[in-house]
Amino acid sequence: MLLSKLITCLIVFCVILVSVPAWAHDPIFGLGPHVLFKGGVEIAPQYDVDRAGDARLDKLSLQLTYGLTGDWAAGVDIPYVDRSNPTSSASGQGDISVFSKYRFWRKDSLGVQQSVSAFGKIKTDSGENGIGTGTTDGILGLAYGYEGRKWYRWAALRHRFNGENSNGFRRGDKTLIDLAGGVRLKQTGYLEPDTVWLLELNGEFGMRDELNGAELVNTGGSEWFVSPGIFWTLRNFAVKAGVQIPIASSLNENQSKTDYRARLILEWHL
Repeated sequence: MLLSKLITCLIVFCVILVSVPAWAHDPIFGLGPHVLFKGGVEIAPQYDVDRAGDARLDKLSLQLTYGLTGDWAAGVDIPYVDRSNPTSSASGQGDISVFSKYRFWRKDSLGVQQSVSAFGKIKTDSGENGIGTGTTDGILGLAYGYEGRKWYRWAALRHRFNGENSNGFRRGDKTLIDLAGGVRLKQTGYLEPDTVWLLELNGEFGMRDELNGAELVNTGGSEWFVSPGIFWTLRNFAVKAGVQIPIASSLNENQSKTDYRARLILEWHL
């Protein structure tokens, strides 16, 4: 039901696009410093797929963001999750998250904008049984961005703090490091279609899970990904797509390594 509603929303918003200028860019998998203009609304359906060994996770989410000021935005993320492995499968509404981003530094020069933003996100314990984690988790981060007419670069650091569920299980906290670059090979006019090619380096460092305070051996470790992608915009509409390809991992014990992750995002600014 929720999946069909999200698809319907995609079709409706494609029809009602309005003519406002294209906006600044952020990475696909990493975190960028960009915020909405005051009073702006961003509607962003997103599809993710994550494959590791015999396990697969598909997630379709709807992200809504509002520009509180020219430097401060807040929003909500509503996911629908379908997970499967050789022994079981489940699907339903995932945990809803609320988030905010505040840009506290910005420097503009001829053809270039640099900025730094702080980011916070709270994942609520609101998912269906067997889909949600049963915990309330939080993420804090910082992001830097350099945006020019041809070249882009970003750097971000985030840390995820995970809660404990009713059974005493706690997923390990995780630190995320993201470095990214982008290039616009052809400089187009202000209201013409625009394409930026992206390449990201994403690192994840996870602590061990815990059960009633005791660490679980077969959990935790690190993974690194190289992530090519594309950001295509036309006025107030954008398509972002990319693939995370694992290049190195140091997972504890015999965990399944990530085979690949892929992401597709459609964005509208109103």
